[in-house]
Amino acid sequence: MTIYQTYSALVSEALDALTAEDVLPAGLSRDRMTVEPPRDPSHGDLACNAAMVLAKPAGVNPRDLAEKLAEKLRAVDHVRSVEIAGPGFLNLRLDDAIWQAELREIAARGADYGRSDMGEGVSVNIEYVSANPTGPMHMGHCRGAVVGDALASVLEFAGHQVTREYYINDAGGQIDTLARSVHLRYREALGEDVGTVPEGLYPGDYLIPTALRLADDYGGRFAAAPESEWLALFGRETVTDMMALIRADLALLGVHHDVFASEAAVQASGAVDRLLQALEEKGLVYRGTLEPPKGKVVEDWEPTELLLFRSTRFGDDQDRPLQKANGEWTYFASDSAYHLRKIEASDELIDIWGADHAGTVKRTRAAVAALTGGATPFDVKLVQMVKLLRGGAPVKMSKRSGSFVTLAEVVEEVGKDAVRFTMLTRKADAQMDFDFLAVVEASKDNPVFYVQYAHARIRSTLRKAEAELGVTPSDAHLALLGEEENALIRLAAQFPRIVESAASAREPHRIAFYLGDLAAAFHAFWNLGNDRPDKRIIMTQDADATAARLYLAAQIGQIIRNGLALMGVEAAESM
Repeated sequence: MTIYQTYSALVSEALDALTAEDVLPAGLSRDRMTVEPPRDPSHGDLACNAAMVLAKPAGVNPRDLAEKLAEKLRAVDHVRSVEIAGPGFLNLRLDDAIWQAELREIAARGADYGRSDMGEGVSVNIEYVSANPTGPMHMGHCRGAVVGDALASVLEFAGHQVTREYYINDAGGQIDTLARSVHLRYREALGEDVGTVPEGLYPGDYLIPTALRLADDYGGRFAAAPESEWLALFGRETVTDMMALIRADLALLGVHHDVFASEAAVQASGAVDRLLQALEEKGLVYRGTLEPPKGKVVEDWEPTELLLFRSTRFGDDQDRPLQKANGEWTYFASDSAYHLRKIEASDELIDIWGADHAGTVKRTRAAVAALTGGATPFDVKLVQMVKLLRGGAPVKMSKRSGSFVTLAEVVEEVGKDAVRFTMLTRKADAQMDFDFLAVVEASKDNPVFYVQYAHARIRSTLRKAEAELGVTPSDAHLALLGEEENALIRLAAQFPRIVESAASAREPHRIAFYLGDLAAAFHAFWNLGNDRPDKRIIMTQDADATAARLYLAAQIGQIIRNGLALMGVEAAESM
């Protein structure tokens, strides 16, 4: 249990006592009660809203209830003081021994400090990246890859069983276009002058290795053959190569998936038929016509009877076609069948999508709700695109033009850790600028550098103290630590709570934000020693105080490492 959970339980015990004394009625919900760090650290160590949220349903004055609750809490071991603020908030101060014990807990648990059983083994499927297999990864895919991967790590650390999944869109028109693009390059590899790549085909040079391989494998067999003889083959072969390229690009970023699911395989498996049966049994399928597209004038639009899913019953704007007029399944049908498979394998689903897919959220939510009766939690996280800059000037990217900036190029230039950390420095649904120069700048304005520098500074200090003074971290004299040090411990002790909040909210950026605050606090403490020699970590004339502060610094470093590990970033030993 975290310190906050421990004292929440103690507050509940005090409320139980007040209930037994008939001060409070029995059966009051305590779901809204919180014990958390106060917004202003000067107010105390813990803030509790129990009197505020329970007073109204109990029919009592919140200030009066706060007085009675405070009296109970003042009798709790290691509670130094309880003050009432405003209309009934409680601010608690704890003995220093509590925080010193938490410091020892950090040391004892090491890399597991902050790990939680909150998830109770609930299985969660996180689908992320799922880029079309039509070329290498570019920075348009990067943010979703990092957000999804970090979220998976946070959920695992919080006690969930996580499956990382990638959905390969290897069916449909874009694969035919890809096959035609490679066929052009294949003819070129055989010596034909194909001229400029026609508009509408993929022009990237990344297709040339596949074309050369096909030329070696098949010779000129398909050079002049009708499209029907090579289209499907070239599509499959190219998707295989593109997925190998994508896997390699993701590996450079430290991203690895447990499952790669194929849209073509979903369709071939009969999963869509199974989906249709499930929806029909619920009375959610009918034949009908759709209204013409709103806000658009479509000259050749004609009402056509289609097989429709009653998605409006589940919050969608209109019912959705499951089958095209030519009898083929729609992408929505295949995607819904894919989600049915995930539903059958997991307790909860999370999809990480680019913001350009916002228009499909309602229909997918509707399908999942229809298939599960709302029993399977399903969350869609939309990730905004990244604007690439170099020294403030835009850098263009476009998959079709062949002039995009690949993920591999970015990782090679600035490093995996800088890329991953930067992708988590803002909420996923907020716009982001990625400046090649800014992310490697050695400045406190660069959070990547600032957090890494805090860890490197700690490690360097530990090495220096041992080499020059023979002093190593020790908890033997933690009583020598003062208020400035205890403030650092209180912030460090928030890490388990931050992990659980990041997991609950499905927001891995909270880890990056917290590490920024922790690094800033450590740097401030370090700088304090420049003004006050008695606050320096290494005190040449006081080995006991040095050992205690080294112990504190070592645990701050441990938490930075733990947080960076959740982000998929390696902690710097030196800088």
